[in-house]
Amino acid sequence: MSYQILYCPIGVPTFHLESAQIQFDKSVSLLKHLSCDVVCPEKMLLSIQDLCAFLEGKNPDLIILQNITFANAAYASEILHRTGAPVMLWTLREPVIDGGRLRLNSLTGAYSAANTMRQMGRRFSYVFGSPDEAATSDKLAAAIRAAMVKKDLQGLRLTSIGHTPQGFGFGRAADLDLLRAFGVTLESIEARELINKAKSYTDEECAPYLEEARTHMGTLADTPQKNVADFARLYKAYKDYVTENHVGAVSSRCWPDFFTDFGTPVCAVLSVLNDLGVYAACEADTYGALSMYIGGRLTGSPCFFGDPVSLDEEANTVTFWHCGMASCALARKDTGATVGVHPNRKIGPAMDFGCEACESATIFRVGRDADGSFRFLVSSGKILDKPKQFIGTSLVVELDASAQDFVCQSVQDGWEPHYVVTYGDCAEEIQMLGRMLGIPVYEY
Repeated sequence: MSYQILYCPIGVPTFHLESAQIQFDKSVSLLKHLSCDVVCPEKMLLSIQDLCAFLEGKNPDLIILQNITFANAAYASEILHRTGAPVMLWTLREPVIDGGRLRLNSLTGAYSAANTMRQMGRRFSYVFGSPDEAATSDKLAAAIRAAMVKKDLQGLRLTSIGHTPQGFGFGRAADLDLLRAFGVTLESIEARELINKAKSYTDEECAPYLEEARTHMGTLADTPQKNVADFARLYKAYKDYVTENHVGAVSSRCWPDFFTDFGTPVCAVLSVLNDLGVYAACEADTYGALSMYIGGRLTGSPCFFGDPVSLDEEANTVTFWHCGMASCALARKDTGATVGVHPNRKIGPAMDFGCEACESATIFRVGRDADGSFRFLVSSGKILDKPKQFIGTSLVVELDASAQDFVCQSVQDGWEPHYVVTYGDCAEEIQMLGRMLGIPVYEY
């Protein structure tokens, strides 16, 4: 997918243009380093006419609005009139304070632009700092990633395979809700459609699919041959469907149908799909699959999907677990992606391993409030080097904030029981994405 990030350095020619030019050159260098999709003007935009000429014919996914010097509200008004793209407002640090001339007055210009955006009902993100400061670079990079994911969502085809089980309605989504809030296209099919397809395949048709799946999973030697063959059939049905229909994420029903009607769980199929970059959640949790997609796109890595099942106040940790559909790529290196059975039904194959450690992680959930509006949950921490905690797949997160407060407050606030744990810190990006989409973010 192509993106367009516009750098708009606005100002007036009555300030110290030598200082402004230095900041302009440094800013262009930084932004070009952060993304090849940044479009920069050839010179500073020191008049409304210059700004309009630069904006002509552009369709940006993000505006980086920088006060290269002070600029009045007419500049921001012109940008907001011409585009509905999200805005990252950037204030430059005053380069010299020596009792002499005010060189840039960028901060006053930021207040002017911010007031205009507020009055026009436009949300925006903000960064204060010079282009050679690491914190400035990090925040701009986060804004660019968030804007790209916002656009990615508009091209996402998410498929719900089967209905949520009774009592799991928190994951059930309506197509118009997803289209309106995220731009996501939701399609729904019955689980039996893919089950029936799987039943129709021969062993010969499924053989290459089984061999491909084996490159991700551990040994299937302890899995009964019938279940191995049925897994291959199910994997072919799912993989062919998502490939032929250009599906980027799936939420799949799992129990009881795949145990009672098919005799083999879908857990390992979803695990391998996650390896392939198709974000797959179980128990038909559509908002869980959407959360995985957002987290995965922000970090570039597969996400863990599961329930918070254990709190250790002394260690300040929360354990996340699920029956056995984590991406094989997340398995601890000392064990690999070992295969077992579903912890309740005792039928395989299902994944059965602890996940590897990571110094930076984010807990994330796209949720619904009591009035049906969307909200984001976010918390930060690190994934510890811990073995498998229970039968299935698991990881242990040490939170930056209080783990006890996280559990108690998120329960008190009525959040859903499924969460995504990302491999990488994307809390800043989630905050920005929430602003871009008009969705409140609750940080714990």
